[in-house]
Amino acid sequence: MEYAKLGHSGIEVSRICIGGMSFGEPDVANHEWTIGPAETEAVIKHAFENGINYIDSANCYAHGTSEQYIGRALKRLGIPRDEVVLQSKVFFNEGGLSKEAINREIEGTLSRFDTDYLDVYMIHRFDYNTPIEETMEALDGLVRAGKVRAIGASEMFAYQLHNMQDVAERNGWEKFTNMQCHHNLLYREDEREMIPVCRQFDMALTPYSPLASGHLTRRAWDADSLRSKTDLTMADKYDRARSLDTPIIERVAKLAERRGVPMAQIAIAWHLNKGVESPTLGFSKPSRVDDALAAVDIELSREELDYLEEPYAAHELVGPLARPGEKPIAGTVRPKTKDDIRVG
Repeated sequence: MEYAKLGHSGIEVSRICIGGMSFGEPDVANHEWTIGPAETEAVIKHAFENGINYIDSANCYAHGTSEQYIGRALKRLGIPRDEVVLQSKVFFNEGGLSKEAINREIEGTLSRFDTDYLDVYMIHRFDYNTPIEETMEALDGLVRAGKVRAIGASEMFAYQLHNMQDVAERNGWEKFTNMQCHHNLLYREDEREMIPVCRQFDMALTPYSPLASGHLTRRAWDADSLRSKTDLTMADKYDRARSLDTPIIERVAKLAERRGVPMAQIAIAWHLNKGVESPTLGFSKPSRVDDALAAVDIELSREELDYLEEPYAAHELVGPLARPGEKPIAGTVRPKTKDDIRVG
């Protein structure tokens, strides 16, 4: 396994990150496809034995049971705490990114992981209802208290990230060290502004959905998997751009055939060859880890990269929260009331 520095934090992470959205108790409302504690342990065991040390989750994944399953697996496997990089997120909870919410939610996350500290604490979305000074000072406080080693950010507009980093810099507070944005061969909008802003602030890239929710692993758009049939957020993110994306999927398939490898390996290798530090991948079984491991060793030529990228056309934004009063952006789910928030 190869390793990379997580931005200016200097934390060393594997070039593959385990995404915790696949773990936890199934949610019949939208996430029926999660795996149980034994299967979670099997995935983490296989990944750790092969050098993957980076695990991501969120307080809202499977209503908190994702964090519980990961923490339980690490303890049962006897993996030393200092040999794994644990990352989780805050926002989809009562109070968003207010100081009160951040200080409350970190305690819940630490309890579910059964750990004294988190390596990376990310904001899951931008909070229009909380002053960014309040958010950044609260996050800085967690670092100073030793509860968090570094902070990161997820989906938002590039100007919002710039403003938050600038506020932190001017006040001497901790700055974000990595960005978990929506980025893959089918969705590259963040290459215009978000990724350059990240590099300006010495941030690592740890994108989510590097396989476009499975669309980059097969030629056919539709699949028989439980996730494909029930994940409404996935459908909202990708179905509207199907005509734009099909030619790209076909090129991934052809290059995979030429190379004699699965499509997933080509899609992951594209990220790594583009300089992404650690794409975040969900694994439902140990065998899926092997594709990611093999992808780390694939070197794509400039001609192959151009071949994969050439059909891309501009897409509607998918992921960031819309500004108040504007039409919701595709692929975004946000709790509307306290009753919608069911995080343990």
